[in-house]
Amino acid sequence: MSSETTIVIPERELEDDRFDRLRLIQWWDQEKIAATRVLVVGAGALGNEILKNLALLGFRQILVVDLDSIELSNLSRTVLYRAADVGHEKAATAAEATRQLYSEAHVHSINANIVHEVGLGVFGWADLIFGGLDNREARLWINRCAWKMNRPWIDGAIEGINGVARVFLPGQAPCYECTLGETDWAILEKRMSCNLLTREEMEAGKTATTPTVSSIIAGIQVQEGLKLIHDQPTLAGRGYVFEGLNHTSYVVEYTENEDCLSHETYPSCLSLDRDSITTTPDDLLEIAREKLRTEQAQLEFSRDVIHKLACPQCGAEEEMFAPVGSISARQGRCPKDDTLREVIAAHSYDGSQDFGNRPLAQLGLPAFDVVVARTMRAELPMLLAGDASTVLGPLASNSHKPE
Repeated sequence: MSSETTIVIPERELEDDRFDRLRLIQWWDQEKIAATRVLVVGAGALGNEILKNLALLGFRQILVVDLDSIELSNLSRTVLYRAADVGHEKAATAAEATRQLYSEAHVHSINANIVHEVGLGVFGWADLIFGGLDNREARLWINRCAWKMNRPWIDGAIEGINGVARVFLPGQAPCYECTLGETDWAILEKRMSCNLLTREEMEAGKTATTPTVSSIIAGIQVQEGLKLIHDQPTLAGRGYVFEGLNHTSYVVEYTENEDCLSHETYPSCLSLDRDSITTTPDDLLEIAREKLRTEQAQLEFSRDVIHKLACPQCGAEEEMFAPVGSISARQGRCPKDDTLREVIAAHSYDGSQDFGNRPLAQLGLPAFDVVVARTMRAELPMLLAGDASTVLGPLASNSHKPE
């Protein structure tokens, strides 16, 4: 005789609702899905498919980040955009289209460069991070931020009719940086070696993609996210590779790079009821020295900012606090002799520099960021949680509770 398994479904789950068929999966938890905070970086071909899937599955808290506007060529590869959307911001348009798919979802958008203009608090807010990107620099930055803030992220990459989806967990190497080879680093170092690389130069270069492969890879990404939040087996530290010409696929195992620079995780952050508009390095240094009980503490910013531009020809210096990559090629040249100027960057503050009384925003640091206080024996990550409502909008109600 064959044995039978009886599955008991609670009465409340027998209701005929939009997620009725999904609830039939034995381990499915619709409430857990609704409570999960999701960050989607990139609203192009992959990002559109990721957002569509999140809406259909019932995710209710979604933050979308992208810096681009919709072009006519996007319409052949993006399910959320229409001809009337050309010229509009990708992030805002994708957010609105996602809300139309699922009206109970709270979807907020940020039109910004993820590397230079988005604070670490955004990564810390999320329970799950999806990457729908087309460049290594942004992936490397997301990887480091996700590790620092102890958050999992799921990367997707497509080219032609091929693609790969990968899962990276904080504290569990290998990470994305561990997967980079010599060719990857050669490309990255060329881009990252020049702090005067303009926004136009950063966005240069286009990759052939199709809507068919983006739907496949994004589907795997979101499915891996579902498995993560339900404690099911995932592709952690591995990649699913899809080759579209012959429809072959396989899973690749990545190995840890023991010298990887991404493997830094903050145990926790001190959440401060302060914002970047009014808070200065001097303010944070005072808090840090009080909390760490030493005058030897100094601050470390989350990223480099341009402090000054110096002309090697005439010796003139111009103070210009700005995010790296935010100035134009014209601004980068000396107004006297048109020589390309050198960057004097700022990454830390110990009380001796001349910018201690400037608000963090005026230094070129993003809102809702983390500044780390360090001594020889201790570190204290401090989150500017007073920026939460400005950055997260309606999603801020489910954020950090500042001190």
